[in-house]
Amino acid sequence: MKLFLKYMVSIRCKMVVKKELEKLGLYDSIIELGEAEIKEDISREKWNELNIALKRSGIELMDDKKSILIEKIKNIVVELVHYSDEPLETNFSDYLSQKMNHDYTYLANLFSETQGITIEHFIIAHKMERIKELLIYDELNVTEIARKMNYCSVAHLSNQFKKMTGLTPSFFKKIKQKKRMALEDI
Repeated sequence: MKLFLKYMVSIRCKMVVKKELEKLGLYDSIIELGEAEIKEDISREKWNELNIALKRSGIELMDDKKSILIEKIKNIVVELVHYSDEPLETNFSDYLSQKMNHDYTYLANLFSETQGITIEHFIIAHKMERIKELLIYDELNVTEIARKMNYCSVAHLSNQFKKMTGLTPSFFKKIKQKKRMALEDI
């Protein structure tokens, strides 16, 4: 039986779901972002019990088909932007259509109608958060970040970053460094 989960966006969320499933005696499960597959069917009562337990951690079970599609799209974006180092072989619309077994136009329209934002803007917003994270970690320079995030150039990354945040990547990095002062420097 496949369970679909909303607001499941990290490895920590996967651990919470696994723990709650085990509390209900469901040990053999495969857990991915946005879904969990268990070997047996569960009753509606157990489903509700699991949903209540998960809600305490900010995760919800879903049974509406359109909501499930939206969450799958979000999880694919999160997985690609935050957890994958491999560049896509095709463009995102083809990748999403293939992965979801749906026409991209249908998915894009459904996403826009329900979320009030396009899939493209959702991807850009996640890319910006990932770029901020990489800038703060200070392990990569802007050129390396542009390459890692699949931008065609540093200028493209910088322009998009400034458009979304109002700051250049280098200025953002300076501000974050200023905020993080050693105790002895205060």
